[in-house]
Amino acid sequence: MSQPRDYYEVLGVERGSSDQEIKRAYRKLAMKYHPDRNPGDEAAESKFKEAAEAYGVLSDAQKRQTYDQFGHAGLGGAAGGGFHSAEDIFSNFGDIFSDLFGGGFGGRRRDPNAPRPGNDLQMRVRVPFEFAVHGGTHSIRLPRNVDCDDCNGTGAEPGSSPVTCSQCQGRGVTTHNQGFMTLQTPCRACGGQGRVIEKPCRTCRGQGKKRIEDSVEVRIPAGIDTGNRMRIRGKGEEGVRGGPPGDLYLELIVDDPAPFERERMNLHLRVPVDVIQATLGTEVSIPTLDGDAQIEVPPGTQHGARIPIRGAGLPDVNNPDRHGDIIAHIELQVPQKISRTQREALETYATDAGLDFKAKHHLSDRIRKLFGRKPKED
Repeated sequence: MSQPRDYYEVLGVERGSSDQEIKRAYRKLAMKYHPDRNPGDEAAESKFKEAAEAYGVLSDAQKRQTYDQFGHAGLGGAAGGGFHSAEDIFSNFGDIFSDLFGGGFGGRRRDPNAPRPGNDLQMRVRVPFEFAVHGGTHSIRLPRNVDCDDCNGTGAEPGSSPVTCSQCQGRGVTTHNQGFMTLQTPCRACGGQGRVIEKPCRTCRGQGKKRIEDSVEVRIPAGIDTGNRMRIRGKGEEGVRGGPPGDLYLELIVDDPAPFERERMNLHLRVPVDVIQATLGTEVSIPTLDGDAQIEVPPGTQHGARIPIRGAGLPDVNNPDRHGDIIAHIELQVPQKISRTQREALETYATDAGLDFKAKHHLSDRIRKLFGRKPKED
């Protein structure tokens, strides 16, 4: 069985696209490939179902996070796909098709006067590296829409109320016959709301909402990493006509962990060590997340050697009792200036080790030896 196409590619959006961008892209494809607009076109129907499957995953925050981390394999049987008929798709995507076609499928139509949940909000939040170490509470400023205090969200001037639309009788849609089909479209008189505001509220100009900036305290778990997403329930925009509020989705950006380099839970550190110390063996003090620590550099340690400190790294965001490591990468340092006494000592060592440090080796001699020729005599 062939692997499904990348869902972002199917909808033609980037991986960091907002929910609104994903919904807008799906609307466009649904309008283009809907079976009623392409009767008998199997290719269009296939693309229609493919787009519906992609939207089913990317419009669901939990499924989208799983897909972003593990791809199709992480979704298993919960990918939102497997539609076998247009009826299956309509039942799963009623809200989208209600927006597209006025809810004219199978007689199902959303009541324009029913309570509706508020919109979800998305934000990118930068947090200090210390939050990845210990976690903590972070305060963010959140612009969002809430009900107007003067009209209590009705949009009508205090003392008045919205009235039922006389054009659509409060249904929010008008019906049109087109051949053998009956189509419903949003009522132009009331904009699909089913009600008309004759005296708009002067404070919110009939919108029923006002823009505020809230201070929201967010608990950041230890082990968090750049790109992780958090869902804060009920911190989105307020609902319409008593509907529940939306949710707030945060994408986290964690500051640079200098002097470390981060690899998930592990922290890498470059540790310079003098070549003589590495030869003889030594102890070196290095920084850790809990202060300095001593590591042993065994005699004969080579450049690039890795010395781990087990359990000294970052906690697992899903299991705080599990930690990564700090890994010291040994970088041998050769002294650029030495005293006469030091030089004499090194020469004595070189002589004892049989190292010909006084010989002059020309690059041309090395090339001649490589090709089996005699070195050039001085």
